Amino acid sequence: MKLKRQPGTGAKMGILFAAALLALVFGVGAGSVYVPPGDILAIVAGRFLGLPLPDHIPESFSVMVLDMRLPRVLLAFLTGAALSAGGGVMQSVLQNPLASPFGLGVSAGAGLGAALVIVFGLASAGIGTFLLPGLSLGFALGTVFLVLLLSARIDRGMSNVTIVLVGMVVSLFCNAVMTLLATASPEYAQRIQLWQLGSFSMREWSAVWALLPVTVVAFLYFLRYAGELDVMTFGEEQAVAMGVDLRRVKGRLLAAVAVLVGVAVAFVGIIGFVDLIIPHIARRLFGASHRRVLPASVLLGGTFLVLCDLAARTLTPPHEIPIGSITALLGAPFFLYLFFAGRREA
Repeated sequence: MKLKRQPGTGAKMGILFAAALLALVFGVGAGSVYVPPGDILAIVAGRFLGLPLPDHIPESFSVMVLDMRLPRVLLAFLTGAALSAGGGVMQSVLQNPLASPFGLGVSAGAGLGAALVIVFGLASAGIGTFLLPGLSLGFALGTVFLVLLLSARIDRGMSNVTIVLVGMVVSLFCNAVMTLLATASPEYAQRIQLWQLGSFSMREWSAVWALLPVTVVAFLYFLRYAGELDVMTFGEEQAVAMGVDLRRVKGRLLAAVAVLVGVAVAFVGIIGFVDLIIPHIARRLFGASHRRVLPASVLLGGTFLVLCDLAARTLTPPHEIPIGSITALLGAPFFLYLFFAGRREA
C-alpha cells in the first residue's frame, strides 16, 4: 500500500500564511455590510498608494474599512500573535504545558491597573485614552517583576515550581484587590468586568502602531533564544549540563514575555486560552524546534483571534460578545481534548 506523502515544513508554513491572509481579508469584509475583497484591495491601495478610488465604491465603504474594520482586524491578529508567542515561550521556560503568561500575574496586574483608572474616574480625563493602557502595562510588568524578585529571594535557583507558585499567589492577591474595588464601586463593576473579558471594539490605529513594533521585536528576540528554548524543553538539569545560564535566560525571556503580553492586554483587555492552546497546535504540526514553532504560533494565534473577533461581532447583532467569552468557549474543550489525548499517549 502506497503511503500518502505528508506536506513538508515549508508547505505547511505556506498554508498557514495563506490562511492568515484569507482570515484578514474575510475579517475586514464580513459584517453588517459586506465589502468584497476587490473593493478592500482598491480602498487600501487608494489610501497607501494614492490610487484613485473606483466610482462604484461608496465613500462610506472607505471610511468603514480604513477607520473601523482594518485597524480592529489587524489589532486582533497582532494580539493573537503576541499571546501565542508568549505562551509558547512560557511553556518551554517553565516546562509546564499548562503554563501561560497570565499565570505569572500579567492579567491580574493589568486588570488591577485598569480597575484603578476606571474606579477613580481617570479614564474620563484628557489623558484617559493613554492612561488606562499605560497604567495597565505598568502594573502588569510590576507584577511579573515582583514574582521574579520573590522567587529569587525564596529560591536562589528560581526553580520553575517556585515561579509558578509565587505567580499564583500574587495573581490571587491582585484579583482580590480588584474584586474589592468593584464591590466598593458598583457603578463601575460592569465596566471592569467587560474589560476583564477583552474587546477590540472602538480600537483605533494608535493601538495597532503601539503593538506592532513590540510584537516584531519580541518575536525576533525569542528567535534569538530558540536554541536555549529547545534545550530547556528537556529539563533544567539537561540545560545546565549544556551550558545554559538558567537564571539569566529565564529572567530575560520572562521579562520579554511580560512586556509583549502586557502591551497587548493593556490595549484590549484580558483574553484567555489563546496562549494555552495555540502553542500546542503549533508543536503538533511542526515538532519541538522553536525556529518553526514560534512562527507557526504567530500565524495560528493571529488567525484564530481574527476569526474569534469576527464571531464576537456578528453572531448576535447589534450586540457584541466579549472576545474572552468566545475564546473560552472554543479553547476550554479543545484544551481538555489535548490534555486527555496526551494522557492516553503517555
